Amino acid sequence: MTGESLARYEFSQQLERLGQFSGRATELISLYVPPERKIHEVVAYLRNEASQSANIKSKSTRKNVSAAIESIMSRLKAFKSPPENGMIFFVGHVSKGANQTVMVQEIVEPPEPVGAFLYRCDNRFFLGPLEQLQEIKEQYALLVIDRSEATLGMLRGSRIKVLKHMFSQVPSKHGKGGQSRRRFERLIEEAAHEWYKRVAGSAEDCFDPREIEALLIGGPGATKDFFITKEYLHYELRDKILDSFDTGYTEEAGLRELVTNASGRLQEVQLVQEKVLMERFMKEVMTSRGGLATYGEAQVRDALQRGAVDQLLISEGLESDNEKGLVKEMVELAENSRSTVNLISTDTEEGAGLLNAFGGLAAILRYPLN
Repeated sequence: MTGESLARYEFSQQLERLGQFSGRATELISLYVPPERKIHEVVAYLRNEASQSANIKSKSTRKNVSAAIESIMSRLKAFKSPPENGMIFFVGHVSKGANQTVMVQEIVEPPEPVGAFLYRCDNRFFLGPLEQLQEIKEQYALLVIDRSEATLGMLRGSRIKVLKHMFSQVPSKHGKGGQSRRRFERLIEEAAHEWYKRVAGSAEDCFDPREIEALLIGGPGATKDFFITKEYLHYELRDKILDSFDTGYTEEAGLRELVTNASGRLQEVQLVQEKVLMERFMKEVMTSRGGLATYGEAQVRDALQRGAVDQLLISEGLESDNEKGLVKEMVELAENSRSTVNLISTDTEEGAGLLNAFGGLAAILRYPLN
């Protein structure tokens, strides 16, 4: 998780920096290349755009757009194919004051696949799709179930991935000739019991409790609640259950309905976790003797080097180049000492306090330091 946390922090800072650039005219190029796009197709598209740019009336704008396109085509020569998630080019002459410009050339490899090929030339870089990816933090396990079918999936950001779709052998509750009603109902319940066990087994195969933030369970009627309360799931997965929600479907559409119905809770989860962690830190800070908290660059570095840090707290508000280097150093120290890295947003009062009162860097310790 620590490596992912650092990547998320650097991605956030890169977006913020790109968002501050502006051009004197529509001469900043944003190019989104999906992973499946052929490089030669991208080059052909850019050559056509270069030809069209010859019609730009302003000589300086025409020159700058042409230079940006040439720069991208030159960089594309280093790729046989796009990276796993695709890539995004941000290239162009940005204003630096006094009627002067400087060329910016950045390539972003996003944390999630680029969805569609996009070329845009404007006075600012087009960051909309990436800003949505910035919200992606954790992944959530999804399970919708009734007596006839079940679907397991994973939610990461706004992307839902179906992992498994299952059908049961549970008979309907309509009796068959020659069987007593009581015996037939017993057979149904036995089949349902085996069905729930099979779904629980698939959940264990599909979901690693260590890699999911929470488990959401949905389905029509009381089936999902019976499945939960009778403890078919392994205890580590039961502990991850965030809540259950009514859904009218139990296939892929049911996963989408589950996410929609749970959206309010999902938005709360990250902020609540940060709030609890910061409250724990503040409680230790306020302890007069033997508190398990420290803050400040020198103190946190010393605690990390001594292997005393349990939870490293880094504010997402740290922005300067020096602090970016500091964050990377601290994350590497945390990885070496098996400390957990937590990026704390400034969206709560407690999170803002980490940045403003404690310099954006703090730790909860495994044991007190003298």
